[in-house]
Amino acid sequence: MATYRAYNLGGVNTFVNPLIKNNSDLIRAVNVDSEPFGAKSKRTGYITYLGTADNSQVNTLFDWTKNDGTTQYLYRASGTKLYYSTQGTGAWTVCGNGTITSGGHVAHAVLNNTLMIADGVGSTRYTTTGTSFTNGTLAPVATSLAQYQNRIYAAGTSSTLFYSTTSDATNWNTSGTSDSSSLDIPGAGKLSKIFTVADRLVATKNSGLMYRWDGYSLVDTATRLGPSSPYSVAESEGYYMWVNRLGHFGYGGNKPQLLSNAVQKQFYNNSGSGVVGTTFNTMPATVHRYDYLATLGTVTDDFTGETINNAILKYSFQKNQYLNWQFANVPTAYHSYVDTSGNQQLIFGDSTGQCYKLSGTATTDNGNAIESVMEFVIHLDQPDINKKWNRFTGFFNPGCQAQVQIAMGDTYVASRKKWTDLGDVKTGVVQYKFPLGSRSKLLFLKIYEASKNVGFNFYGYAIDADFEPLR
Repeated sequence: MATYRAYNLGGVNTFVNPLIKNNSDLIRAVNVDSEPFGAKSKRTGYITYLGTADNSQVNTLFDWTKNDGTTQYLYRASGTKLYYSTQGTGAWTVCGNGTITSGGHVAHAVLNNTLMIADGVGSTRYTTTGTSFTNGTLAPVATSLAQYQNRIYAAGTSSTLFYSTTSDATNWNTSGTSDSSSLDIPGAGKLSKIFTVADRLVATKNSGLMYRWDGYSLVDTATRLGPSSPYSVAESEGYYMWVNRLGHFGYGGNKPQLLSNAVQKQFYNNSGSGVVGTTFNTMPATVHRYDYLATLGTVTDDFTGETINNAILKYSFQKNQYLNWQFANVPTAYHSYVDTSGNQQLIFGDSTGQCYKLSGTATTDNGNAIESVMEFVIHLDQPDINKKWNRFTGFFNPGCQAQVQIAMGDTYVASRKKWTDLGDVKTGVVQYKFPLGSRSKLLFLKIYEASKNVGFNFYGYAIDADFEPLR
């Protein structure tokens, strides 16, 4: 008899040859977290955050803390208005001169206690109060803004990159003592997201081209792997991440690196059931603590054959693991920020105009049950040998309401899986004998939970089996 033990559970991995797949890696993981390390737990839920302000889709969320270190404003762009909330607790209030392009996204940057905003169509504006904006004189219409070398840089609507006078976000004059100027970014496409990394300003174009600017010279990074959506760009520890049609990429200042090999089938696959092409253009994302989150839409991994509706890509930069989340309300904009109490908060908005806050005490998605699923394929490192499956041992937290299911087969065809319930795991440590006649080359193991009142921790499992002689 052989016993296989898995007590260091990994992330989702469906890219490798399934016959050499690590039995600890998941082929499916929805609405779970990798906590504690090496284990899995049900993700936390969320609650509503402030009011709806209007019934229009939330396209942008951001915050600004003034130089006094205590005055904080949270902003949302939805419909034709930019709103603010004082300290993130006051009601949404329309900003003075806060009319924006209908359905527009709002870029922002801060220089010398002055907040600049732009929506790519209307006037670029600034505020020192946080509540009312003034149109910038000579400031260019911009799609993206960044602070670099004590200037505000503005990505124009075509291929011109502008910058303000040193130390003055409101001065865009190019004569006299003012030293504002501009430069053209060559190559196909128009300017998209601009950001700073490794003491360089990075200018991306919607064709995937990327350039680095140090204030004196422009360097072509010789890549077309830039972000397809400027709203998918997010940063952790000075390392930027984004999504394009070839996957999820990371960037530290040299060349973009493909991170998402393990889940490439969610981006594109032979069945054409990955991310819908148009979704790549406007995909929102953020980094919360060390997790990159991006709204993928509905995807079907062609290895598992399982569809995830309203899928969210979750990548742990800390653990280098991929999972999937699925919210009852589809995020159209995210924002992670430190509130006035010093707590890191994740908020997001949806198409109805409501915002929500992830909450460590919430066990539902604003009243909706959180359906958590984990699935493994187990072959005991010998997928060509028939096994008689004998016993499952699982380790959970006592009192949880998860269920264990199994399916046996000799192929990876999803439609041939016949799931059988082994039982619940409320005692914490469980042992279940497999039904008589449990024989196959492969064993599929599923952990499922959809309660509204509790979470669960899954620490690992052991499988006992006999290898049957070849005939």
